[in-house]
Amino acid sequence: MPITLQAHDLEQHISRIFVAAGSSASEAQAVAANLVMANLSGHDSHGVGMAPRYIDAILEGGLTPNSDVAVRVDSGMLLGLDGQQGFGQTVGVQAMNLAFERVAQHGACIMSLAHAHHLGRIGHFAEMAVARGWVSLHFVNVLSRPVVAPWHGGDGRFGTNPCCIGIPVGMDDTTREPFVLDFATSRVAQGKMRVAHNEGKEVAPGTLIDEHGQPTTRPGVVVVPQSNGGYGALMTFGEHKGFGLAVACELLGGALSGGGTWHRAADAKRSVYNGMLSIIIDPKALGTQLSFAQETLAFIDWLRQSPASPNSDGVVVAGERERTARAARKKNGIVVDDATWQEIQDAARKVGVTL
Repeated sequence: MPITLQAHDLEQHISRIFVAAGSSASEAQAVAANLVMANLSGHDSHGVGMAPRYIDAILEGGLTPNSDVAVRVDSGMLLGLDGQQGFGQTVGVQAMNLAFERVAQHGACIMSLAHAHHLGRIGHFAEMAVARGWVSLHFVNVLSRPVVAPWHGGDGRFGTNPCCIGIPVGMDDTTREPFVLDFATSRVAQGKMRVAHNEGKEVAPGTLIDEHGQPTTRPGVVVVPQSNGGYGALMTFGEHKGFGLAVACELLGGALSGGGTWHRAADAKRSVYNGMLSIIIDPKALGTQLSFAQETLAFIDWLRQSPASPNSDGVVVAGERERTARAARKKNGIVVDDATWQEIQDAARKVGVTL
C-alpha cells in the first residue's frame, strides 16, 4: 500500500539517511528539503525516489558528500565553476549565489557549472532568480546511462537534457506569479518512467522504444535490463525540434562547461553528473525594467483572456501546475508508492538506518 507523509516528516526521514551516509546535518537537510519540494511540486520523478540512487552513488564513490563548488574562472560577468562531484542540490545553489553576486555588480552573469552530481529539479534555480526579479536561462546535460534516442535513432545516445527559463512577471505592487518553464527534452523525464514502473502503469504511445528499437508503452524498458541485457530508450519531444534542443543542451551544458559529453558505451554506475550553462539577467541593467514589467503583465493577461478549449480548464501558464500541486500536497501530504518506499527503506539499511 502507498504511504502518505507530511512534507516535514518525509524530510526528516531522508535527512537521516544522508547524515548516516556521511553528509553534514546542514547538507543532509538541504538535499532532503530540495527532494521533498520536488514531490510537493508534483515532480515525483525528481523527489525522494532519487535518494536510493544517491546512496548507491555515495557507496560506489561517485558522489562526494560535503563537497563545495570550486571557482575555476572568474572574470567579472563570466564564471566557470566545478561542482567536484558534490550534491547538485548544494553545489547548484552555491553556484547560483555566486552568479547572483556578479549580477548585482554587472547586471548579468554567464555561469557554467561542471561535474555536479544530479542537480535535481532545474526549476528550483530559476525560482531563485525570479524571486530577485531577474531572468534566468539554463541548459543542462546528463552524464549517466544514455536513455534518450536521437531523432530517427534506435537506441539511447544521451540523457534527458533539461532546459529551463524563468521570467518574473510584473514588478513591486503589481508582481504576479512568475513564468517558470522547466522541461526535459525527452517526451517525459526518466524519473517519471521509474515512478510509472514502480506503480505498475503503462505510458502513452510515442514515448518509448524497446531494446529492439520498436515502439512500446512499458516504462520498465528504460528502468531495468531487458531480455537481451540492454535497455530501451525515451523519445525526444517535438520530433526533430526537441532532438535539436537536446543536442544544444548537451553541447552547452556539457562541452562548453568543461564537464564533457556522453560518447561511450553505457555502464551500470549509479552516479548522475550534470553540466549546466546558466545566463542570469537583471532587466534594470538593460534599462527596460519598467516596460518589461508592463509587457509581461499585459501579455500574460492577454493569454488568460483566451476562451477555454473544449474539455479543458483553460490556459495554464508554466509554473502554475507546480504551485497548485504544492498547495494541495502541503495540505494532504505526499503519497509515496509502495515500491519507492521499499527502495528508500532498503537504501536506509545500507547506511545503518531503520525507518
